[in-house]
This record gives sequence, C-alpha cells and structure tokens, in this order.
Amino acid sequence: MPTLPAATLRTFVAGLAALITAVIALGSLVLVTEDGRPAATIQQDGDPAAAGGLRPDPTLPSNSPVIGGPGIQVTPPDLMAISPAAVSMRTLRKIAKLRHVQKVAAADGGTVRVSGTALQLLAVDPAQFRSWTPKAVAEHPEVWSALARDEFVADGGTIKRLGMVLGAEYQLDGGPRLRVAASASLGLPGVDGLVGKDLGRRLGFSSAVVVLVHGDSPSLDAHAVARLLGPKAQVVRVGAAVRRAAAPTPSAPPAQALVGRPESYLELYQRSAGVCPGLSWTVLAAIGQVESGHGRNNGPSSAGALGPMQFMPATWKAYGVDGDGDGDADIWSAYDAVPTAAKYLCANGAGQGGDKLRKAVWFYNHSWDYVDKVLSLADAYARTYS
Repeated sequence: MPTLPAATLRTFVAGLAALITAVIALGSLVLVTEDGRPAATIQQDGDPAAAGGLRPDPTLPSNSPVIGGPGIQVTPPDLMAISPAAVSMRTLRKIAKLRHVQKVAAADGGTVRVSGTALQLLAVDPAQFRSWTPKAVAEHPEVWSALARDEFVADGGTIKRLGMVLGAEYQLDGGPRLRVAASASLGLPGVDGLVGKDLGRRLGFSSAVVVLVHGDSPSLDAHAVARLLGPKAQVVRVGAAVRRAAAPTPSAPPAQALVGRPESYLELYQRSAGVCPGLSWTVLAAIGQVESGHGRNNGPSSAGALGPMQFMPATWKAYGVDGDGDGDADIWSAYDAVPTAAKYLCANGAGQGGDKLRKAVWFYNHSWDYVDKVLSLADAYARTYS
C-alpha cells in the first residue's frame, strides 16, 4: 500500500500526543537500538574475565536494579516523544549521547480503520520488543507468535471499547483482513495495538515517529531531547508514572522492607550487606558482576540457576527473602536476590571474615578459582569506590 497521506499522519500524531498527557499508566515500552553505556562496560557483561581481567563496573553508581523473568529486564521509558516526521538514526545517536541516557529507540506507527473507526497502531520487531514489555505480556507466548504470523495484538482497553472478539477477523477499510490473535494490557498512551514491523511496512505505516528514552529518570533532560527532535515534536516525562503503575502494591509498610528499592546497584549492595553484619558490600558486588553482570544476563544457566544472583531454585526456597516489601520473594528481582545472597553467605559464616568468608563464597559456587575471582574483584571494588 502507498504511504499514509500527510493528513492521516497528522491525525495519528495529534491523537497520540493528546492522549499522552491524559493516559500515562500500566506497563512499558522501549525498543532498544542504541545503548548509552560505554563500549568498555558492554564488554564486561557476564563473566568479567572474558573482558580481559577483573575490573569493577564503572556504571554501578548509576545503573538501576532490574526486575524480570528469563532474559527479561523491565526497562520502562522515562521519556516519550511524538515526532511529525521520521527520526533519523543520526538524531537517535545524538539523543543516546545525552547525559544520563542509557537507551533510545524509534518505533513505527500508523492509523488503520475498521468500519470507519480509527485504530492507532505500532509496528514492532518482536525480538527487540519483548524484553521491554510488562512481565505478564513478555511471558505471554501467543502475543509474540501472533506478531510473527502477521496478526493483530489488541490492547485490552481497545478490545473492551470496541467489543472486539479474540480469534475473529476484521476487514481493514481499503486493506487486508486482520485476525485479532491476542490481547495484552500494553499501557501505551494512545496505542490501540501492535502489528509486526513487516506488516506495518505493507500497511504504509510511518517509520520512526515515536521515540522512547530510558535512563536515569530524575536527571534526564526532556528539553535537550526536544531540541534534538525539532520544534514540532512533543516530549513528555513518563517514567515515574509508569513505574508507579507497574509496581506491585506493597503488603507491608515501607519501613518494614528489608532493603527497599534503592535507585542504583551500588546502594542496593551497600544496604544488603547490612543483612549480614561484618560482610562487605564489595563481596556482593563482585558476586553480582561475576554471576550476571549486575542483572544483564539472568539465565537460566546450564545448571538451572536463575536471576541476577544465580540461585538454584531449591536454595532460593530455603533462603529467599522479600527485600523490597512487595509481598513476594522473587528470584528474578535484584531487590530480593541481593539481600538473599547476603543471608546465604551469612548462614555460612561470611560475616566472620578471613577463612570463614572464603569458605562461605565457596559454598556459593563450589570452586576455589571462583572464590579467588570474587574476592579479587571485591578488593578492586573497595579500591575503586572507597
């Protein structure tokens, strides 16, 4: 099909922009195409020895702890922008280089009509998109297989508003028939659903008109992003609202949370060390880097270990704690996994230091080479962040 007329594109952009200010809730979306971390940091993902030696992660004070299932890191957008024209890769790279920006992406968008009713859709690559949706959506296999089959995934609110029926086919005005294969609570302002990127191209969707930015939310400069996108672009701050909407309701008062939800891995390791008097936070940081690159590679491992601190399920069942007070001891959550690691190390004598610490780290992973690696890296952390 030909490219959408300019008037239709303006309708899509205006409608999305108007709804952004009124509906900011429930979920998240970022398609990662650029990572603001330095190349040296990227090379340290996973086992730091593979990067040519044991070096403390320089992003520790700014990287946010992650929550997510297998291969999933919940990384909600902190800024969302609507552009009246395609945003170039050059502009995306400039945004990625802004201070405090960690990830940036542009998504395709367009409008289709069913019996005269306009639906505003995003066209996405499932492989890139899946890791950045709410956990319940990411773990819903039918969503991703539907997009791969060129079918339609409708937002839950759209299903209710229009009375759509899952499994039914709907004739697009002037276009093909689309099967509504799945419903998902996307929580994306003004977006009625998703189609695959290839189908979006065939429908004439506009390329790269929605820009999403993730980073250090309080410090991100929305005005700087707007200047790079041009005077007609609209930028709104969405991160805090999305996180509040996506966060589970705590079952205990915040004061009862073991470590709470600190904003950086550095602070999380420091708070969690308090679970085991005498244990240095640097040991937890070293284990976190060796095991998962601070949540960047959460498994499952070949042995079946899970989450940012790589616990076996049986060990987690015995030692797992609810670190952030949300009512759930989640093996995939850094807020629960790091204090659990402190508890497990303490149970094996880590707080006594010396040979007891070495033995406790050995219990964590039955290898003396592992012990030497962790404690050497812990010393490096102490020198770097003392």
